[in-house]
Amino acid sequence: MTSNPLRIVIVGGVAGGASAATRARRMNESAEIILLEKDDYVSFANCGLPYYIGGEIAERDKLLVATAEFLCRRFKLDVRTRQEARSIDCEAKKIDVFDHQRHESYQLTYDKLILAPGAAPLTPSLEGLTASGVFTLRNMADTDRIHAAVNNSQAKRAAIIGSGFIGLEMVEQLARRGFQVALAELQPQILPLLDPEMSQPLRDELKAHDISVHTGDGIQKVLTDSSGAACGVQLASGTVIDADLVVLGLGVRAQTQLAVQAGLGIGASGGIATNAWLQTSDPDIYAVGDAAEYPYGPTQTQMRVALAGPANRAGRLAGEHAATGKSAMMSPVFGTSIVRVFELSAGITGLSAASAKRFGLAARSVTVIANHHAGYYPGAQPLTLKLTYAPDTGRILGAQAIGREGVDKRLDVIATAMAFRGTVRDLAGLDLAYAPPFGSAKDPIHQAAFAACNQLDGIEDFAEADADLGGMQVIDVRNAGEVRDRPLKSAPHAINIPLDELRVRCNELDPTIPTVVSCGVGVRGHVAARILKQTGFADVKNLTGGATLRNRAVQER
Repeated sequence: MTSNPLRIVIVGGVAGGASAATRARRMNESAEIILLEKDDYVSFANCGLPYYIGGEIAERDKLLVATAEFLCRRFKLDVRTRQEARSIDCEAKKIDVFDHQRHESYQLTYDKLILAPGAAPLTPSLEGLTASGVFTLRNMADTDRIHAAVNNSQAKRAAIIGSGFIGLEMVEQLARRGFQVALAELQPQILPLLDPEMSQPLRDELKAHDISVHTGDGIQKVLTDSSGAACGVQLASGTVIDADLVVLGLGVRAQTQLAVQAGLGIGASGGIATNAWLQTSDPDIYAVGDAAEYPYGPTQTQMRVALAGPANRAGRLAGEHAATGKSAMMSPVFGTSIVRVFELSAGITGLSAASAKRFGLAARSVTVIANHHAGYYPGAQPLTLKLTYAPDTGRILGAQAIGREGVDKRLDVIATAMAFRGTVRDLAGLDLAYAPPFGSAKDPIHQAAFAACNQLDGIEDFAEADADLGGMQVIDVRNAGEVRDRPLKSAPHAINIPLDELRVRCNELDPTIPTVVSCGVGVRGHVAARILKQTGFADVKNLTGGATLRNRAVQER
């Protein structure tokens, strides 16, 4: 008597589902593995879609990571495209499937089920939203429609709604294709994932490339012409943007309908609740990808994190556990992400200062502005790095970085430290690769960590870049020419005493008044704060990031 092979059914392909299927096969050669995908393409590069539309990726086929035919041939998978799971009977272990090719339904039994339904673009109920020329970007079909519209556009005018990763990438790529591009964002800043002063350079970069930027102003309706095609958008302020191409990048919502119908648990962040092995409330059903929750490192809670990296890693673990009954546990996710906007790169890992506040976590932050490699070596570019940490233990909670070079390197190092529950003291002692073309003997990571350690040890304290400086004794220790060329914003009462004169001119200041020192980026301010503190000044703070960050923060505010 022979028993039937283990049947693993996977709902959804792309990152999580396809990774689960191939790992399951590598771990169990005899299992029957069926992969259901409701669209035409089972595995494609979501993150590469804007770059194909913009022409940086020239060949469409490069986006197809693995075809159904390849997965069948290489991994002996039963791949069924255009077949949609409609409902799950957990007790009977059956799925109702609709075959869009044959327009008929059938039932499919399973031993183990892996859900990777992904997420769908947010599309608010607005007038004109169904007009031709209005798009979202999530799959290959969307990509083909936008690519054709870009090629056929006569007006070459585009409106991008939303300044998240997809929105910013589409702005860049459509500008590359010669479009006049406008960007509208409901929040008061570009890339709301970052703290305001960290995102402000993105606005300048967009404007430098002739992008019309509208922040704090969401879309109200899509305007249409006599043929019913989109001809522009009207914002909440009444501003009208002319455009024959409108791309909505308003975020995504988890596709949890199947899980809800099946009675599976849904977590606090709206994703399918999972345990350490990606099992749902039904241990024979797993969930991975954009619809699932993962352990979120900074808060040590479960969180939905819609990124390709975690989806691939989760799929691999769920596939192995479903196929063998064992696997490693899902590691904490930190939401490490990065975007390129023309010549700038910006990214984040873990929490920003603002998000730490929203989670109700005690947090401190320090910001440094330093060259990405040795300043004396040609090509050094300034990089802004903001480090957020727990004020009691120094545990790293997150980091943000923006600059023209070296952003990814710093974020990856800090994300690695966070994965091992590292502290700012650990960062201060890291032994990083150094040669003038690559970095500095004191890397920006070290500099940020040194500042945080100084704050932890009571050696130095910082004033936030956007702090209200009214009523404070403000000492600007830059040279007179620097102050004249770039005054410290919202601080007309600042007293200019160059750093090298400070020791002999301390008697011009009142040591009993709360004092803030400022310079260009905070380095001279650190020296000034130490001088004043050791000369009898009781309450001295260094303005984080100096005039550079202050002027960004006030401008963004």
